[in-house]
Amino acid sequence: QVQLVESGGGLVQAGDSLRLSCAASGRTFSTLPFSFYTMGWFRQAPGKEREFVAFVSTTGGTTDYADSVKGRFTISRDNAKNLVYLQMNSLKPEDTAIYYCAARPGPVSVLSSNYGNWGQGTQVTVSS
Repeated sequence: QVQLVESGGGLVQAGDSLRLSCAASGRTFSTLPFSFYTMGWFRQAPGKEREFVAFVSTTGGTTDYADSVKGRFTISRDNAKNLVYLQMNSLKPEDTAIYYCAARPGPVSVLSSNYGNWGQGTQVTVSS
């Protein structure tokens, strides 16, 4: 079992920046280390389905982003500390959502259904 805890959300104005963090832990890391997991960020706005935001591969060498956040968001990870980050710049009101961290062993994916480990989420609210 992998536990994921997000932090860093809040209320900001349009154009501001936020950095989300996701701390991963769990007994499973003794057999399959954090560095074997693809990490993803997803978000869910009120009345909408959960959507892909970004992923980072096991080594950090491959990343991908939703078109809506490309050029504004950056995902990164620190395998020594079991942490993944989402740097969000130039925030827009349409970025308002609950942001979830997710983990899956092995290859990258943009599909939420391919991720078996989820955090509780952190609220990001962007005012205009």
